[in-house]
Amino acid sequence: MNDPRIARLAEILIDHSCQLKKGEKVLIEAIDLPETALVCRLIELASKRGAQPLVTVKNQEILRALYQHGSEANIGLAGELEKQRMKKMDAYIGIRGAANNSQFSDVPQSQMDLYQKLWWNPVHSKVRVPETKWVVLRYPTASMAQSAKMSTSAFEDFYFDVCTADYVKMAKDQEPLVKRMSAADKIHIKAPGTDLQFSIKGIPVRPCHGQRNIPDGEVFTAPIRDSLEGVIRYNAPTLYQGTVFENVEFEFKKGKIVRADCSGGNAGALNEILDSDKGARYIGEWSIACNNRVKRPMLDTLFDEKIGGSMHLTPGQAYEEADNGNRSRVHWDIVLIQTPEYGGGEIWFDGVMVRKDGRFLPKDLAGLNAGL
Repeated sequence: MNDPRIARLAEILIDHSCQLKKGEKVLIEAIDLPETALVCRLIELASKRGAQPLVTVKNQEILRALYQHGSEANIGLAGELEKQRMKKMDAYIGIRGAANNSQFSDVPQSQMDLYQKLWWNPVHSKVRVPETKWVVLRYPTASMAQSAKMSTSAFEDFYFDVCTADYVKMAKDQEPLVKRMSAADKIHIKAPGTDLQFSIKGIPVRPCHGQRNIPDGEVFTAPIRDSLEGVIRYNAPTLYQGTVFENVEFEFKKGKIVRADCSGGNAGALNEILDSDKGARYIGEWSIACNNRVKRPMLDTLFDEKIGGSMHLTPGQAYEEADNGNRSRVHWDIVLIQTPEYGGGEIWFDGVMVRKDGRFLPKDLAGLNAGL
């Protein structure tokens, strides 16, 4: 595909997200891509910067077979080999297409747990995230367009518009929100089926504007681990390890998810995931989204968690840069949309309402409402 939008996206990934320098080693991991243009352009640009690009190409159908039939020793060996490779990298660019978002839906949870524990967690949670300059993104496919309920052509236009946003302006608009969140203690979230309170006092706050996720547009921190009290009902469907969960609802006591339910008959699978380890029933991230180009969920976390007027509260692993001490091989971003068409809602900082029905109220946050 000879598309100037691909060239622009590649420049953002190399120069803005990874800020790749001469001599640095970058791993480009391509999974189920329908064509090679972006990978080839990344290789070209990285080489021009004097960096050393390495490429690995994966296929989800093959990965399914490995996960489903792999022994503990086999999966552990794969994780160890990839861990050693990742340790040699300065940067990582992960690009995933998807011919079938449900490819792993029939892999037993016990096998997916082995993968998470012995492969994904050692490579990504322990090395890639804390030790490299990394960015992850999807690649537009017909299946993504179908999930978004758009034609393939219209979805491609949407994709490149969202992914090549003005991240410099986004960073400037996020600054007042970072300041307010950094000063906040008590948070109160209200929405239909949701009445939840927690504290973020003393936890670092991190703005996201194209350096780790593409598309981007969120400001995140983490709750004090044991501070959550109340209930949240998420209203965006979520895809986790090939299974779709809808209307997920959590009840918290002293920070722990003591009750978890969802519609569609998947409550058992939901609780099985939350029982993966001790940290999976605690929250590792809370994030306010602010990419107003993304309007509705499409069963893709990298897009859904950025929906303008939404927030996500994440069971599992905390990021070290906004750390509340929670450790888990699970990190599951589940989204609550608070715009009027999804029932509305409110976010309060220390008794002051800062967002209502998806729109920020204080004047210094007005830039984050553009496009809503």
